[in-house]
Amino acid sequence: MDKTLLKGLAVLEAVTNEPDGVQTIDDLAALVGLTRSNAHRTVQTLIHAGYIEREPGSGCYRGTTKLFELGARSVRKLDVRKVAPPVMQRLSATTHETVHLSVLDGIEVVYIEKIDSALPIRAYTSLGGRAPAYAVATGKALLAVQPDDYLDAYGAQLHRHTPSTIIDLTALRRELARARTLGYAINRGEWRDGVGGVAAPVFDGSECAVAALGISGPLDRLNMARMREFGPLVVRLAFQLSRAMGYTRDYVPSFDGLVRKAVPSRRARAEAPTPASSMAKGE
Repeated sequence: MDKTLLKGLAVLEAVTNEPDGVQTIDDLAALVGLTRSNAHRTVQTLIHAGYIEREPGSGCYRGTTKLFELGARSVRKLDVRKVAPPVMQRLSATTHETVHLSVLDGIEVVYIEKIDSALPIRAYTSLGGRAPAYAVATGKALLAVQPDDYLDAYGAQLHRHTPSTIIDLTALRRELARARTLGYAINRGEWRDGVGGVAAPVFDGSECAVAALGISGPLDRLNMARMREFGPLVVRLAFQLSRAMGYTRDYVPSFDGLVRKAVPSRRARAEAPTPASSMAKGE
């Protein structure tokens, strides 16, 4: 283990964690548990490398924009599909239902990853397939974290797919508000008769909802009691995925207090559906 490198990282973290910077070398040495000479030598190395600077006015040591540039490049390389599989597998193993990862595209969701249920009757979707966001759990989870006026442009595009589909904007907004309070959204057979689901949003480091994680299955098995039972689990695993995407807020069971930001349109490449027998269509 390289102790010099560890000292440098400790100093770097201490400087960047202080909102107003670190005033003196003595303060820094106390923060990281180094001698004054070690702290001074480490700071000078980091200044030379461009990661720390000393403010001309206050004399405080601060992190430079180079740190932001490195972080931004790392975040841009994150792909939710690459970090999602372990979380999706855990959700699948616990619930035994079909697991979806979806992104929002206008008033639709696109399925970008999935794990099929091993049970003989299960929800059927295809990778790259689309569904009305207002009628499925992953879609409602994503709509719930959009700005208040997001739905204004789509009111005329709300169509009834089953007797349970919510097509009234006022009623839909109430439903989304309920989802924000719970931390998860529920589909009660609103896209396909007899098929339901529960889902929660996944956030990235900029606090945008970049995807939704959810499960779906036939309502005679995945009934309301089971959806309420699985809802907190879905929220916790969506939070784990958010952490992997750079999200830094503390865990809370609901997302009611989040500042809602518009998510740019995202399109997924369509792939062939996985063949299966005896499936219930929809989410």
